[in-house]
Amino acid sequence: MGRVLVVDDDEVIRQLIAVNLTLEGFDVYTAFDGQDCLDRVREVDPDVITLDVMMPRLDGWETATKLRTDPRTTHVKVVLITARAQEDDKRRGLGIGVDSYLTKPFDPAELIQVVRDLAVAAKSGSRSPEI
Repeated sequence: MGRVLVVDDDEVIRQLIAVNLTLEGFDVYTAFDGQDCLDRVREVDPDVITLDVMMPRLDGWETATKLRTDPRTTHVKVVLITARAQEDDKRRGLGIGVDSYLTKPFDPAELIQVVRDLAVAAKSGSRSPEI
């Protein structure tokens, strides 16, 4: 189905996302913050990254920006999953170039569908659906 790197500093949320995606057939890897994500991304080579925004060391905004500006990771699809639900936050995500934006609490079925669609897009090399 595809490889997903789940990044969240909250262990419960990280495991919830990982279990749901594993049950759907994804190969799932985890990271506890943005810096850990950047350290692991090249070894994992994910199709999709689910990325929390508010994290220690390196937040999701900075992590997404680094992923988008590094030629080795620009192809990876990024889903921001955050409690930050303001339109300004969504516009900021679009400006960075994230592929999708989900707010917490999220519907696990919606998350699975978004990740599935992005994984398919990643495999086909096509553009992502709009946020």
